Amino acid sequence: MTTLGQPVWVDFGSTNFAASKAYYEQLFGWELTDSGEEMGHYHMITADGDLVAGGMDVTGMTCPAGDPIPSSWSVFLGTDDIDATFARALGAGATEVMAPTDAGGAGRHAVLLDPTGAAFGLWQGAEIEGFVFSGKPGTPAWFELMTSDYDVALEFYSTVFEVTMVPMGMDAAEYATAGPAEEASFGIGGGAGGNGPEAGWRAYFVVEQCDATLDRVRELGGTVLGGPDDSPFGRLAAVADPAGASFMVISPSEAAGA
Repeated sequence: MTTLGQPVWVDFGSTNFAASKAYYEQLFGWELTDSGEEMGHYHMITADGDLVAGGMDVTGMTCPAGDPIPSSWSVFLGTDDIDATFARALGAGATEVMAPTDAGGAGRHAVLLDPTGAAFGLWQGAEIEGFVFSGKPGTPAWFELMTSDYDVALEFYSTVFEVTMVPMGMDAAEYATAGPAEEASFGIGGGAGGNGPEAGWRAYFVVEQCDATLDRVRELGGTVLGGPDDSPFGRLAAVADPAGASFMVISPSEAAGA
């Protein structure tokens, strides 16, 4: 059974899929496998045989408002009843982007904008429950929403996913986790925009050495957007692939004080 609100899937859409595919293959050693025309050539991503993410070409696709879909990473939160969770999200102020839809036999998915304007997905697994959480290099490790509407975000995700957001109390910074830190699967942080981080959901991927990874990011045509910074959880940085999809890298072995 999926824990309601637990991040269970992450994927990227790219406006230059060939470049993004080559980038991730070399950066993380990922294998990207085409699911075929019937699945819109969605690619399943594995690391050492473990399922970790997905990706697809979004060239020419548009948002509901008609704007082109940019290259980006997306985070999907788990539910065992996607229709009920989707309805609860709409009732709490979310906006529909894509109603619950079958993804072949893999499961059902939906996409919404929360009341702060951040996009997120819902996933109800069937044949695929989600990614494998192993903590190995190249795999997802943490997920967070960065927002300039901190209180609004806390209220929304608390209501929809029935979690208690627990402030971390980091030097008066606005940051809370979904449940106690040792049990939490995602966080919400304030201060996005302006001189702060870009607003929206972001995924963290494990690396062995942060600084060496940033050198590799640049070599492969990616961009370092912020950091590196030290934290109690690892040395981390914000980066983007050649098509502009941003994500985080973190080296837990380089945690401050470790």
